[in-house]
Amino acid sequence: MKKVKVGMVQMSCTAEVGSNLEKAIKGIRETAASGAQIVCLQELFTSLYFCDVEDYENFKLAESIPGNTTNILGKLAKELNVVIIASLFEKRTEGIYHNTTAVLDADGTYLGKYRKMHIPDDPAFYEKFYFTPGDLGYKIFETKFAKIGVLICWDQWYPEAARITSLMGAEILFYPTAIGWATAQDEETNKEQYNAWQTMQRAHAVSNGVHVVSVNRVGFEQDGAMKFWGGSFVSNPFGSLLYLASHDNEENKVVELDLSKTDFYRTHWPFLRDRRIDSYQPITKRYID
Repeated sequence: MKKVKVGMVQMSCTAEVGSNLEKAIKGIRETAASGAQIVCLQELFTSLYFCDVEDYENFKLAESIPGNTTNILGKLAKELNVVIIASLFEKRTEGIYHNTTAVLDADGTYLGKYRKMHIPDDPAFYEKFYFTPGDLGYKIFETKFAKIGVLICWDQWYPEAARITSLMGAEILFYPTAIGWATAQDEETNKEQYNAWQTMQRAHAVSNGVHVVSVNRVGFEQDGAMKFWGGSFVSNPFGSLLYLASHDNEENKVVELDLSKTDFYRTHWPFLRDRRIDSYQPITKRYID
């Protein structure tokens, strides 16, 4: 049996980058002290979710990866002997920016990065203004404690991304996330949206036979017009919730995963065995007329 403990840091953010980084470091330390071996931070944790507006000033928040933040977190990872999954705003070069997650191994080594592939453009989520779509493809990272796959927020809604990353050998799918409700919405709409978001990711766990860890931010931003809904969770490989965070509070949580469950569920529910890969060519088309 192979077990690994994952830490999740669900937090609110302010406009002060240094304060957000300090809060994230505190959360990493707390989860590590509780036994976490892999710690995942939420999407774009060093700042407010700036994509609520199209503002050229926000490009100043971007940084190189690897760079200052990954150097700080790499030292912390080595000190605590934990893997850190850190979602950052990457400046690749002049005029090219990405929504990117870096992975630091437990010895402090920078293992690489994943660039968000699916970029949304919705009211209050104007990510296409800031981010160039990822061009590194789907990625897995062989860390000290597990082989992990990392996808980011809007990627959550695409079964193709979860499938490919799982087929590459990911034992756990991590989703750093920033998603919330418009405060003008009614409660029924809020409930429907959250349930769809959670259900989609639990379905990825079921269809691929892997654990899913989703870490979302919490709290009000956009002068109170947007409430990030928290609700971070862990699903086992058959969609059962092992942990569910609140919609309102900052929470640091450690959950133990039994990775041997992947073989158990894939044996009893052999979806991968029965895939008809010879029939899937139409999936590469935008639409079939």
